[in-house]
Amino acid sequence: MSEATPTAPRAQARPERPGLLRQIAESNALMGVLAVISAMIVGSLLILFADDNVRATAGYLFARPADFFGAVGSCLAEAYSALLRGGIFDWQASSTARMWRPITETLTVSTPLILAGLGMAVAFRAGLFNVGGQGQILLGAIVGGYAGFAWDLPGGLHLLVAVLGAILGGALWGGIVGVLRATTGASEVITTIMLNSVAAYLMAHLLTTATFIGAGNANPKSLPVAATAQYPKLIGGPFRLHLGFIVALLAAAFVWWLLERSEIGFQFRATGLNPQAALTAGINVPRITALVMIVSGALCGLASTAPVLGTQHYLTTSVAGSIGFDAMTVALLGRSTPQGTVLAGLLFGALTAGGTTMQAATGTPIDIVLVLQSMIVLFIAAPPLVRAIYHLPAPGSWKRRRRDVLAKSSAVTASADKKEA
Repeated sequence: MSEATPTAPRAQARPERPGLLRQIAESNALMGVLAVISAMIVGSLLILFADDNVRATAGYLFARPADFFGAVGSCLAEAYSALLRGGIFDWQASSTARMWRPITETLTVSTPLILAGLGMAVAFRAGLFNVGGQGQILLGAIVGGYAGFAWDLPGGLHLLVAVLGAILGGALWGGIVGVLRATTGASEVITTIMLNSVAAYLMAHLLTTATFIGAGNANPKSLPVAATAQYPKLIGGPFRLHLGFIVALLAAAFVWWLLERSEIGFQFRATGLNPQAALTAGINVPRITALVMIVSGALCGLASTAPVLGTQHYLTTSVAGSIGFDAMTVALLGRSTPQGTVLAGLLFGALTAGGTTMQAATGTPIDIVLVLQSMIVLFIAAPPLVRAIYHLPAPGSWKRRRRDVLAKSSAVTASADKKEA
C-alpha cells in the first residue's frame, strides 16, 4: 500500500486543461471560420464554372495549362476584389467619399440583419425555433410606419414613439406564438410560419386603404414617414448610414446582458438546455416560453425600423425583403451569441453590398452570393462534416480521453493494490 500512495498525486499532477492548439481545434469559433472558408471554396468553383474564359481555356488545358491557370487566377482575383470594393473599400473610386461608401453600405445593410438575428438568437438559446421573423418584421413595420406618417409629434419624441411602436408590433406577433406554445403546446415552427402569411396578407390589405396610402391613390405604397420620425444619418453626403446601426449595437449589448448577466436570462438558458430540469428547479417554463417569444419578436420588430425609418421611409409589401429568413442564418453562424451575431450580420451585409459590385464589374451572377450564404448555413449545420474534412477533433474529446485514461489508471492501481493485499 505504501508504494501505491504516490500514484494518485502523480495522476493529479497531469494538466487538467488541453493545450492551446487543442482548445482552438475543438472550438466553435474555428468551426465558423472553416465554414466560411469552405463556402468560399465552393463559391470559387461556381465562379470559375460561370466564366467564359475559364471554360474556353479548359478545352485545351493539357496543351497550354498556363492559359487555364492564368484565367483561373484572373477570374478569382477580379471577382473577389470586386466583392471587397463593393463591401469594404473601393480603391478604384474617383473620390474619397466613394472610396469609403462601401463600408458604410455594409453597415447599413447589416443593421436589420443584426437586430433580427439577435431576436432569433434569443429564441434559439431558449430552445425555441422562431421561423416567424418575417411576420414579426412586417407587424413592426406596420405599427412603426403608421406612427411615423400618421402622427404629428415633435422631433425626437416622434422617432422614439415610432421605434417603440415597431417593438410593440413585433412583440405582439411573437407573443401570440409564445402564448400558444405555453398554453396549448402548439409547435412554434408551424404557428410562426402561418403568422408569416397572415402578416403578409395584412400588409397587402392595408396598402389598399386610404389610411395608409392616402385618398385617391391606387399605388400599393404607404405615405412617407415624417422627417421627425426618421433615423438621422450618422454621416452626411452620399452615405446612407443612419442611427439604426448604433441602435443595433446597443441591442446586442442588451441581449448579452440579458442572457449572460440577468436572472431572467439564466432562466431562458436553463429552459433551453432542459425544460424538465428547469421546471423541477422551480422555473415557470410556460411563462418563460411566452416571454422568450415576446423578446424575440420585439427584436425582430425593432429590425423593421432600419428600412422603414432609416433608408426606405415608406411601407411596401416587400419592405421586409428576406431579412426574417436571413436572420436565422446570421444567428446560426453567430452560434446564437450576441457577439457572433453582430459579426455574422456584418459578414452577410458585406456579401450583400459587395455582390452588386461583383456582378457589375465582372458579370458574375448575383446568385453566387446567395449560394455562398446557403453553403455557409450548410457547413454550420453540419459540424461533423467540417471536422471530418479538416480532420479536427470533436468538442470535448480531450476531456473524454482524459477521463478514460484516469479510469483505466485507477483500475490498474486498484488491481495492483488488490494483488499486494
